[in-house]
Amino acid sequence: MNEKIWLSSPHMGGEELKYVHEAFQSNWIAPLGPNVDKLEQDLARYTGSLNVAALSSGTAAIHLALVLLDVKQGDEVICQSMTFSASANPITYVGATPVFIDSEEDTWNMDPALLEQAIKERTEKGNKPKAIIPVHLYGMPAKMKEIMEIAARYHIPVIEDAAEALGSVYKGKACGTFGELGILSFNGNKIITTSGGGALLSNDAAVIKKARFLATQARDPAPHYEHTHIGYNYRMSNISAGIGCGQMEVLDKRVAERRRNFLFYVDQLEGLPGISFLKEPEGSFSNRWLTTILVNEKESGGITRETIRLALEKENIESRPLWKPMHKQPVFSGAPAYTNGVSEKLFESGLCLPSGSNLTEQQLESVVAHIRKLWKKQVPDQHAASLREVHS
Repeated sequence: MNEKIWLSSPHMGGEELKYVHEAFQSNWIAPLGPNVDKLEQDLARYTGSLNVAALSSGTAAIHLALVLLDVKQGDEVICQSMTFSASANPITYVGATPVFIDSEEDTWNMDPALLEQAIKERTEKGNKPKAIIPVHLYGMPAKMKEIMEIAARYHIPVIEDAAEALGSVYKGKACGTFGELGILSFNGNKIITTSGGGALLSNDAAVIKKARFLATQARDPAPHYEHTHIGYNYRMSNISAGIGCGQMEVLDKRVAERRRNFLFYVDQLEGLPGISFLKEPEGSFSNRWLTTILVNEKESGGITRETIRLALEKENIESRPLWKPMHKQPVFSGAPAYTNGVSEKLFESGLCLPSGSNLTEQQLESVVAHIRKLWKKQVPDQHAASLREVHS
């Protein structure tokens, strides 16, 4: 069996152990501590957000954002349909109902036209949405100008899911800093990692102060344990934050390496019939967290996304279909959805290729070689088919 080529594995930069070792030496083996403080400061400086709370996960950050916006039982929250379930699950934690919005073709993210249609229709039915959750899919910035204009017009706060987009920029501004609240993820497969973790961003200091309070079990100031609010155990540990501090030192390098992977795949695969890539719209800079391709089987001679995925799997190379839209997930089958068919089409034909910043040139060449082999195989097959037609 060939050595495993992962889709997106953790990539240490070398200084992580220094911060973790300092935590051990000082016995800060607990939530909070100097590494947490430093990570929050580093993230604030990097993104341009004024205030950051380091948390246990990106999911926790979305949950807290909803709580901070007072989303409750019976409310509705608009959410991008083409995303990982962690964007939508926290809506149900607070008893609200997700209203799913399909994608547009330019970025694969929330369609502004459908967003406005949904707001109008839900409001007319007496249930004006309490929040909007757009997502920057695979690091590609959503159409935030249009989305924020619509949100402002209807006075609805935006929770910007930038879990996949740390290092991505839209019109000169970091993704995660457009909405009232932004969220990041540092899961093991993200562009940088804290093993597990996330962050909540806001320019409102009072909001982040309350987030930190709620994330530490909402303990009131008192010599004993006093609680006037329901709280959560959502703060990041000092050990995890130490890993994050080391990762922040190489973040720009990781973005460059992911973008290098994308350009390599484009150079090697774009000429194959039926293969296409998502380009950056003007004003957008993607971190290219994952490189994705679309496969048109009518142009590829019958080769599909699954043909490629299974061929790579046979060679111990991990790839993955694009996100299955939330409005097609069994768990959300009863949720309202505003669709145009884009996300379903993307799911059926899209594939994520190995994209880790630690991929070697040899590994990238191996992925490409196994994909190109499928097209080379098509040539004799098609020739044989032509001969059969002649003899018949």
